[in-house]
Amino acid sequence: MTTTQTGPVTRTAAPPGYRWRWLGLAVVLCAEVMDLLDSTITTIAAPGIAHRLGGGTTFMQWLGAAYTLAFALGLITGGRLGDLYGRRRMYLLGAVGFTAASVACGLSTGPAMLIACRAAQGAFGAILIPQGLGLLKDMFGPKDQAKAFGAFGPVMGLSAVGGPILAGVLLGANLFGTGWRSIFLINLPIGLAGIVGALLFLPSVRPTRGQRLDPVGMLLVGAGLVTLLYPLVQGRELGWPWWSFALLGLGAALLAVFAAHQVRRSRAGRDPLVLPALFRRRSFTGGLVLGVVFFTAVMGVTLAFALYLQLGLHYSALRASLASAPNALGIVAGSIVGGAVAGRLGRRILHLGVVVIAVGLAALTGLLAVVGAGLAWWHFAPALLVLGFGLGTVFAPLFTFVLGDVSDDHVGAGAGLLNAVQQVATATGTAVIGSLFFGLAGPHPDAADWTAALRTTMPVAIALLAVTFALVYLLPRHASEPAEQ
Repeated sequence: MTTTQTGPVTRTAAPPGYRWRWLGLAVVLCAEVMDLLDSTITTIAAPGIAHRLGGGTTFMQWLGAAYTLAFALGLITGGRLGDLYGRRRMYLLGAVGFTAASVACGLSTGPAMLIACRAAQGAFGAILIPQGLGLLKDMFGPKDQAKAFGAFGPVMGLSAVGGPILAGVLLGANLFGTGWRSIFLINLPIGLAGIVGALLFLPSVRPTRGQRLDPVGMLLVGAGLVTLLYPLVQGRELGWPWWSFALLGLGAALLAVFAAHQVRRSRAGRDPLVLPALFRRRSFTGGLVLGVVFFTAVMGVTLAFALYLQLGLHYSALRASLASAPNALGIVAGSIVGGAVAGRLGRRILHLGVVVIAVGLAALTGLLAVVGAGLAWWHFAPALLVLGFGLGTVFAPLFTFVLGDVSDDHVGAGAGLLNAVQQVATATGTAVIGSLFFGLAGPHPDAADWTAALRTTMPVAIALLAVTFALVYLLPRHASEPAEQ
């Protein structure tokens, strides 16, 4: 099913009419499900796990932080590994490792072992996840790529909301007496399905020849991302000590050194981890900047709203997840529509999606002002549906636009970089908008204080969406076309 050419840097994808492309898409989405479930599933399980294993508050925080940091550490390198050694091979390595680490999590006997296994999950996830975008470009031609990427939105929405819900169901069911361990062991059948599916349906494309990894670049970008993300993830919980700001500065400096190292290595004729020429493409650079602003806004306000449901309206984490279901349904609908019309509307679909998101947030802000602390789930369900629809129309085509004119030889590294930017933006939104939300609520907030804090926080996200709207003009008019110079 594949054709290849010999040469120092050639790589030929599976033909656009690759026979098993839709089953291959299902295999790629299987990996996305595992990643999204494991990044959210400990939300409501952490207290019970801590009680059983004897961990404290710090342990509960690190259940999520260990995964996030290890995931971000390896994203760019993981993507580049797929470029150099084959995406199917790296998918299999990541899937086997992720599944094994999940089983190890379920068999953990103490807090330290579980934290280490969560970090292993994140590390193998960083190898697994970046392969998906490159595999889709290998399997699908330009006309079908929008439809393929459109499937990501429903999976992202349902998995993000479904993680806490699934955790609640599994904890309540206590299958075979496994208790909290079942939230990790559930990855065993999912992972095995992904591994078998990869062996049967993913194309085996001959990787790039004659290129090598950049170990210094790997160390610099990994250290820079972790140093940048750690204070963003933990800073608010620790009260933003002075060293958290020092680490932010150090992380930014390390990433600047990494960028300079990539330029020097490229000029010397050696293989960089990330090709500097990518940043001369307005579509790619503009997409990264757009991604920072967009994900900072939507992930930050999503966190603030989830906290409001639990702290202001006193919902349990499970009930809060169920109350957010209209958002997930909206994402599914928006992704289907976005994937269907993106080819005709081009980048205007992103403009439309950003406007719809802003309308949904404005509706929530109005409800908070009018109804106040008496807000019930049926009040905000329509606004969440609108918000989710807008998110779906943006999620579906965004990666196609940003990576549309990135060569197959570097799409893995490009996808890894885009995923890393998303992680940094999510952590930034969580830190900045989350800190603003808590600061506005005051030291001893009641329901009215939480309501006022969220109402004041919403316009910040809307302002960031206005910036996102303007940044869309940096992208090409249509996916897979060169951006205007």
